[in-house]
Amino acid sequence: MTSPVEHPAARTAPGERAGFRRVLAGSMAGAVLEWYDFAIYGILAATVLGPLFFPGDSGIVKLLLALATQGLGFVARPLGGIVFGHLGDKYGRKPMLVVTFLLLGLSTAMIGLLPTYSEIGLWATVLLVVLRMVQGFALGGEFGAAVLMVSEYGEPKRRGFWAAWPQAGAPLGTVLATVVVTTIGVLFPGDAFDRWGWRVAFLVAIPLLIIGFWIRRSVEESPVFRAAQARAETRAATAPRSSVLEALSRPRPVLHGLGMRLGENIAFYIYTVFVIAYATTSFGYDRGDVIMAVTFASVAQFLGMIGGGHWSDRVGRKKAMLVPAVVLVVWAPAFFWLVQTESLPMLWLGVCVGAFFHGMLAGTEAAWITELFPTRHRYAGASLVFQGSSIIAGAPAPLIAVWLIDSFGVGTVIGYLVLTMAVTVVAVATSRETKGADLDALD
Repeated sequence: MTSPVEHPAARTAPGERAGFRRVLAGSMAGAVLEWYDFAIYGILAATVLGPLFFPGDSGIVKLLLALATQGLGFVARPLGGIVFGHLGDKYGRKPMLVVTFLLLGLSTAMIGLLPTYSEIGLWATVLLVVLRMVQGFALGGEFGAAVLMVSEYGEPKRRGFWAAWPQAGAPLGTVLATVVVTTIGVLFPGDAFDRWGWRVAFLVAIPLLIIGFWIRRSVEESPVFRAAQARAETRAATAPRSSVLEALSRPRPVLHGLGMRLGENIAFYIYTVFVIAYATTSFGYDRGDVIMAVTFASVAQFLGMIGGGHWSDRVGRKKAMLVPAVVLVVWAPAFFWLVQTESLPMLWLGVCVGAFFHGMLAGTEAAWITELFPTRHRYAGASLVFQGSSIIAGAPAPLIAVWLIDSFGVGTVIGYLVLTMAVTVVAVATSRETKGADLDALD
């Protein structure tokens, strides 16, 4: 006899289930907006935001301060993961999707309306920092919810493939950001771009916000969460425990997830954010040429994510993550050598290959992290992994890379990337295989 709360994905393909397409579209909309914002800031930090919002005469100091402000957004992400993770495990995934999306979109658009340091002094810097913190806080709860909704709705046999789509919002957001910046640069060249054209890039968040909010409002709650709630109602009433504390009380999955995300997260920011500042300031590459290379690299990254997720459904999560992780260890020195040739085709090759294999790794991790945790604290556990890694990996990566090159030379940055990717290899190799896990049974 079939249980009335049985997960419908066990019987019906995603494309045939009412609401799955909307869930997928809603999750993708948030992921694209999220990474559009971070890509826009990363692109403009090196060339526009530093001079406009940070005083001083030193170009390298302005760059470091601009990148540090980007890092502050990462600092707030674990806090958002803790708060929204607990609320999402208690009240559901859908409410968190709507609230975090609104916070993220509105704070992004407001950056485009900020007065600069020359207009209101230090308050401009303070307001930029506050908005970055709000973005990070919202992002901390948004991404885990997006991945979980798709994973818990998606057909179990193809969970790796479907869960990779919200992950793929990162390269799509980067592509959108670079296309927007390039277009604005053409329409408003020279001083016009630096004085006010850059604001348009942030204000593009408004139409994205409207479309995404309309989609997410009509998304239904995750069937796995509804089933878990129904089972919980039949049990004896007990004092509810924080899902965050529950996840931390069994630290092995969290530690494996953080270890895996260490090198993966750092590699992402080296190939998409740091490379723009490095190639333009150290080797004189044209900013537009580097941005175009990152745009095509993001397309390669997108293909790698979707392909990696699909491959993991066939060969298992561990193998699908170990192969690209090992390749990225080997590729680190090759990437920097290619950039140093000062040849644009070689730069393209270095960035695109690195981005593709990073995509294969990151595309698989979405389903893997989801499958590490039981339903009752899956949102909290996944958010701790996704956003906790931002403190130890994503936030400091561009800063550390700039400091290492400026102080010790490029060899130390290569060592930094190789060492952290080696941690990822070890974390994946020592973890359990999760392919085929029944999310409905993990409660």
